[in-house]
Amino acid sequence: MPAYVSSTAEPPWFARPAARAWTCPPAPTEVRDFHASLSGYAPTPLTELPPLATELGIGRVFVKDESGRLGLPAFKALGASWAVHRALAARAARAARAARAARGDATAPVTLVSATDGNHGRAVARTARLLGHRARIFVPRGVHPEAVAAIAAEGAEVSQVTGAYDEAVRQAAEAAVAPDALLVQDTAWPGYERIPGWIVEGYSTLCAEIDEQLAAAGAGTPDLIAIPVGVGSLAHAVVTHYRSRPAGPPTALLSVEPTAAPCVIESLTRGEPVSVTTGETIMAGLNCGTPSSIAWPRLRDGLDAAIAIPDAASARAAGDLARLGISSGPCGAASLAGLRAALTGDGADERRAALGLGPASAVVLLSTEGSAANPAATTADA
Repeated sequence: MPAYVSSTAEPPWFARPAARAWTCPPAPTEVRDFHASLSGYAPTPLTELPPLATELGIGRVFVKDESGRLGLPAFKALGASWAVHRALAARAARAARAARAARGDATAPVTLVSATDGNHGRAVARTARLLGHRARIFVPRGVHPEAVAAIAAEGAEVSQVTGAYDEAVRQAAEAAVAPDALLVQDTAWPGYERIPGWIVEGYSTLCAEIDEQLAAAGAGTPDLIAIPVGVGSLAHAVVTHYRSRPAGPPTALLSVEPTAAPCVIESLTRGEPVSVTTGETIMAGLNCGTPSSIAWPRLRDGLDAAIAIPDAASARAAGDLARLGISSGPCGAASLAGLRAALTGDGADERRAALGLGPASAVVLLSTEGSAANPAATTADA
């Protein structure tokens, strides 16, 4: 197995260029068709920003703008809608078999339960409302009251938790043992992996859109994708997409997380999944202490590099994107902040080489949520 390369220098950085040779099976092709059937579906914009390419000394920079996905200000509806669709279908099939045996009701409403830092819970609540079900959403400390109100406005029961995100996940899992409840969580652990896997599959639509949009822009295969990371579910989807391509030049994949919650970079450095104690950060949706169990193997084998950034870098990036016409909160802007940290400052030449970037390279930044998802710059999920 190729050696891992890590550094304790600033910024926190980990690199494994051998990841570009690793491959895996693709996501199911029917996910995109499902999303296309939903009311209000349209591909989100992929916007080229030449000033950023000039600043960073690369060929082209594109931003995938998820500030308006299926009527919500973040990408999370892709995973929630597909996972709920699959989970309810499986539940209905089981209930129908039981109803036939007991002459009962196989169509009774259920309560969708989840923990969230903001956008995932709102997406679950919206999906529940549209399908005529209930939702109960657990919210950890630090989530802005406006984000909590947005979840409640979808008709969900909101339970506020005094602890951090991991504690909210634990309480949601406990509540979901009720017979009429269904846990729809976007992080996995041993024994709870099928629904998080469906959520990851749902995010594949975002990657399929990027392929089509880059082709239309004459950019071809991207040289690098920068991905904001919390528990790693979106990065899991991106790794799956780009490491399952049958041909063409490989794409480097860079994860970006807060220095206050570097669970992925810490796990990569140690070579095993670890939990970290998280601090306060304006990137609240990335403030996660433990990688998803199903994401971890893909992140370990498929990420080229990981970097951690401070709040000030993310806030600056959000402001710069706003001036260029992109609505992005601190979590979404983390991708730009991470790319800047990788390509500038001490050690930049080494990091640029590890990512395989040159003056003609094309880079895609995933802006996972709009500024409307971050009241007072405090909430999102990834």
